[in-house]
Amino acid sequence: MSKLPISVCIIAKNEEKYIEGCLQHLKPFGFEIVVTDTGSTDRTKEIAAQYADKVLDFEWIDDFSAARNFCAQHAENNWILALDCDEYMNTFNYQEIRRLSQKFPRSVGRFQLKNIVKGPDGIQRYSVDDVVRFYNKKRFEWGCPIHEQLFDLSNPNRSLDADVKYTFFDMPMEVVHHGYDISGEEMIQKQLRNLQLLGKQLERNQRDPYTWFQIGQSQFVLQRYDKAAEAYEISLQLNDDPKKYFVEILVESLSKAYLNLDRPQDAVNILQKYADRYKTAKYVFAQACAYQENNQALQALMSYIKATSMNDRETLGEGLFTCYNNIIAIYTMMGEHEMAKMYMGLYEKSKAERERVLSS
Repeated sequence: MSKLPISVCIIAKNEEKYIEGCLQHLKPFGFEIVVTDTGSTDRTKEIAAQYADKVLDFEWIDDFSAARNFCAQHAENNWILALDCDEYMNTFNYQEIRRLSQKFPRSVGRFQLKNIVKGPDGIQRYSVDDVVRFYNKKRFEWGCPIHEQLFDLSNPNRSLDADVKYTFFDMPMEVVHHGYDISGEEMIQKQLRNLQLLGKQLERNQRDPYTWFQIGQSQFVLQRYDKAAEAYEISLQLNDDPKKYFVEILVESLSKAYLNLDRPQDAVNILQKYADRYKTAKYVFAQACAYQENNQALQALMSYIKATSMNDRETLGEGLFTCYNNIIAIYTMMGEHEMAKMYMGLYEKSKAERERVLSS
């Protein structure tokens, strides 16, 4: 029995590169660990058996949600923490997460996933995503064949295009995702696979905004910025309901696609259109980048400064380092050297955090 009534559920296929590191990081926390293998031909199952409480087999049917639900069904505990093989947990606050799960038994848990990404230039960077991965399996299950979402079991009309509605609590824990720190060819193959599965989802429902959004995300990673912008625009036209959690990310992503298409004014315009809705550091940072690319240095400076002063600034990941770097650069360009100097300490602190995450 784990120290907390939590089972960590992991699905795997040919993950010998990462799975031992994942399970080694998990083992000291005392959770029940359930690994479901979907057809590995390498040493994944052999390695998993050294650490996991259960190693199960599931016939792959092009459906990540089905595999996750199978894994959770075989867990001893009701509270499930879903992780991937390439995610390493560094910290987990037992006492606080126990308190939150007892206080909000009908809610789901969200944590900040720190993604290490290798860019086209071969340089490592990191970003931060809020991911919903902690839930009570008696109340929720996974849906969508790819880019899975949790659905409330009490909703009899839940479907691929149903509104995803639940409350969540933020979990004090750190997880670092290494799966994007791969070669360009590996990333291409991963995104092509994703597009194939997303195409099947689209056959079921041509008007699902979430599927179009995820198509845009894959096309963006493939640097097909025209196709990414087109998919984002379709998604936004189908539904720009601010209650849908992905719409803010959608608008920010569309602005980035415009910037890569050398359309900075369009990026500024789309962000201004929805600015009254979204008051997050990530949104303000996106505005700052758009202003800077549109040669609006003063607006960019003010937005960078605003983003760094917001309560959720840590969600910027490496973007916080970028903010301080650009603030210094703009002040220096303006001849405001004393102002630039004021931000050097914050710049060095964010640089140190960046190096810590990348080395973890």
